Amino acid sequence: MEHCSEVFVGIDVAKARNAIAVADGERGGEVRFFGEVDAAEESMRRVVKRIAASCDRAHFCYEAGPTGYGLHRLIISLGHPCTVVAPSLIPRKPGDRVKTNRRDAIALARLLRAGELTAVWVPDAGYEAMRDLVRARAAAVETQRVHRQQVTSFMLKHSRVFSRPKAWTMRYLRWLQEQTFDHPAHQIALQEMIEAVRTSKERVQRLEAAIEEFVPTWSLAPVVRALQALRGVDLIVAVTFVTEIGDLNRFESPRQLMGYLGLVPSERSTGDTVKRGGITKAGNGRVRHMLGESAWTYRLGSERRSSTRWSRPRPGCARSPGRRRLG
Repeated sequence: MEHCSEVFVGIDVAKARNAIAVADGERGGEVRFFGEVDAAEESMRRVVKRIAASCDRAHFCYEAGPTGYGLHRLIISLGHPCTVVAPSLIPRKPGDRVKTNRRDAIALARLLRAGELTAVWVPDAGYEAMRDLVRARAAAVETQRVHRQQVTSFMLKHSRVFSRPKAWTMRYLRWLQEQTFDHPAHQIALQEMIEAVRTSKERVQRLEAAIEEFVPTWSLAPVVRALQALRGVDLIVAVTFVTEIGDLNRFESPRQLMGYLGLVPSERSTGDTVKRGGITKAGNGRVRHMLGESAWTYRLGSERRSSTRWSRPRPGCARSPGRRRLG
């Protein structure tokens, strides 16, 4: 490889082998396929050093995905810039129906040179560990919901309806244990479903206890405590928000943050026609879900009891201008 001043390297990462392409720094320069190499750390270290030795400056990039940020940290430790690219924001030709590792690597190198790629925020190792823990808790909650739904559907199929409006209380669990069926297979199926609910609940409790244990020693614990000062925001909501959003300073304005979370109205306008719809629901769905739950909690917060009195002023008494209906 001839010595050059600057190169842009696109890496199509995979579990076993990574495809690499190199683009010369000048506009319209050659974009060549370097080859496929083993994805192991030592192999990638040798390749990065080899490419960097042939030029004065080398810029690397690869798509964010299941392989994580280990390659990014490796390249940064070697003293070279590396961009982790948002896959959904990569420009693609509408008529392109051929996708291979070689073509993807070449396209990444060319787009990196053109400055058309959007980078994602890369957390450090400790931050990523907390985020994995919070996401494990979210997965456990979803598993618990599925198991509960299985029990509810099973009881409804057999015309067993709980008389009270609120389910999954201690009274509801006692009612489940009191249910009997003529065929023992039905009884075994119900008991296994109840056991699955109990196991999933204990898993959620263990993960929440671990989160409470690690948050005080986390570098962003002050931010979590500050968010908990807001009504409707508990520990889980605050930790989820911080771990998923990352550094708030990377957003220039609240409007940009809301756009990242998909909480801005959609729009389809042309000419004199302006048509706006519901929120886009683009971006991070975990945070959007948590903020929605917090909003409902805020609506029915500590002022709920007094809101009824404020919304019904006595005859002849004007409503205080500082009071409004909260319901």
